[in-house]
Amino acid sequence: MAEQGNWAFPKGVQPQQEELRFDLDPALDAVVQLRSEIPEDAFTASILGTDRVGNGIVIREDGLVLTIGYLITEARSIWLTTNSGMAVAGYPLAYDQATGFGLVQPLGKLGIPALPRGSTASCEAADDVIVIGHGGRAHALKAKVTDKREFAGYWEYVLDEALFTAPAHPQWGGAAVVGMDGRLLGIGSLLVEEMHDGKQAQGNMVVPIDLLEPILDDMLKLGRSSRAPRPWLGMYAAETSGQIIVGGLAKDGPAQRAGIRQGDMALEVAGQRVTSLADLFRKVWRLGPAGTEIPLTLAREGSLLNVRLQSVDRNDFLKKPLLH
Repeated sequence: MAEQGNWAFPKGVQPQQEELRFDLDPALDAVVQLRSEIPEDAFTASILGTDRVGNGIVIREDGLVLTIGYLITEARSIWLTTNSGMAVAGYPLAYDQATGFGLVQPLGKLGIPALPRGSTASCEAADDVIVIGHGGRAHALKAKVTDKREFAGYWEYVLDEALFTAPAHPQWGGAAVVGMDGRLLGIGSLLVEEMHDGKQAQGNMVVPIDLLEPILDDMLKLGRSSRAPRPWLGMYAAETSGQIIVGGLAKDGPAQRAGIRQGDMALEVAGQRVTSLADLFRKVWRLGPAGTEIPLTLAREGSLLNVRLQSVDRNDFLKKPLLH
């Protein structure tokens, strides 16, 4: 996650009001800085750090803030800061593991406008967008949608269709991706390496805003989606040259308990061959909810290994927010 600092994009790549059909300033002001403090003994502390800084977007008139969930996972305290410098404490209201969305409720009035939500169905590759981080126009970037495609992350995460934008915004976590109609299209999640014209270039992976509407009411009422939790293995895998290789293991997670090792190759789930990282996760999830036993076939040093993992709910490993 990029640390926010005293810098600015060159004016030539900043959005200009005369080029737009909507009022830019309210959109810029709808993006706040989000800083969270995580206990040192939190499950995600060693991976994501204990002091996380990113962005959030006000999406309702009551000040509700949408962000990317890893910024607020296991947060002990959250502070939201507006472009005017006002700082307000926040409460981590909800986190949906399947989409990656997080919600924060300000514990005071932010006094800034909400950014209206749009739909990624309205944009295609090569369309112009604006990527907005906290800090006003100096931290807003003219960009393009480079692709709309499936994305799989090693932390057992799959999006059927993610947005990809370039050039990359350095403060991607929770940044707002806004269409030319001034509506929110998605939330920045990752910095990725992309191939363009045969050259490697950086861009951002963006979670589409369309995924929020079906789960928003549940997140507000339950703190998560009402869907049954997916089975979690704690097996950090990556796809390399068509092979699915275990790159790491969550401490005391199901995979480590079952004796899976770093460097093992995942071949089958319940006797069905896996063809990609996304296919591996989907085959696991189709077997049932968290708690389902997951049969895996692995390759290790030229030998086949059949293991049965007792999956769990990933949320059981995470610290819960303190009630105020």
